Amino acid sequence: MSRAFVKDSDDDLAAGELPERPLPAHANYVTPRGLAGLQARVRELNHEHERLAPLSRDDSAAKQQLRVVERDLRYFNAQLERAALVDLTGQPRDEVHFGAEVEIRDEEGRSHRFALVGDDEADVAAGRISWASPLARAMIGARTGDTVVWRRPAGDAEVEIVRISYPEA
Repeated sequence: MSRAFVKDSDDDLAAGELPERPLPAHANYVTPRGLAGLQARVRELNHEHERLAPLSRDDSAAKQQLRVVERDLRYFNAQLERAALVDLTGQPRDEVHFGAEVEIRDEEGRSHRFALVGDDEADVAAGRISWASPLARAMIGARTGDTVVWRRPAGDAEVEIVRISYPEA
């Protein structure tokens, strides 16, 4: 019988609506903290999978949660496999590179501090931005006192590099 005449269950439709988490095309550089975070996330998701698997046999909500956990496990396992741990002690101290903690001054004279970290460690509210973000890309290779152009959707902005440091190992 043709599949066109078979009604899929609501569970099957819901499974088809869950998109995969896209993997970035660029390298997955990680700090030691970022690597530990990826490993912890995989452990948490494995634990959640073990908890949900038996429940999902009879509970459609648990089945949907299990699909989300399985999708996230695929993503975080792939990110962990792609992870390239960067030795921050080897970074040049006078230039902005991955792992740097950078203080900048914007066009209004306000200071902002950011750490350049891996994608999965990024948290703008905590001052951690992905090394692949437009601001980080503008700063990479710059030195204290340099002014760089941050290309933004809202328009270009110039920021001055005020201070560069790297966390202690």
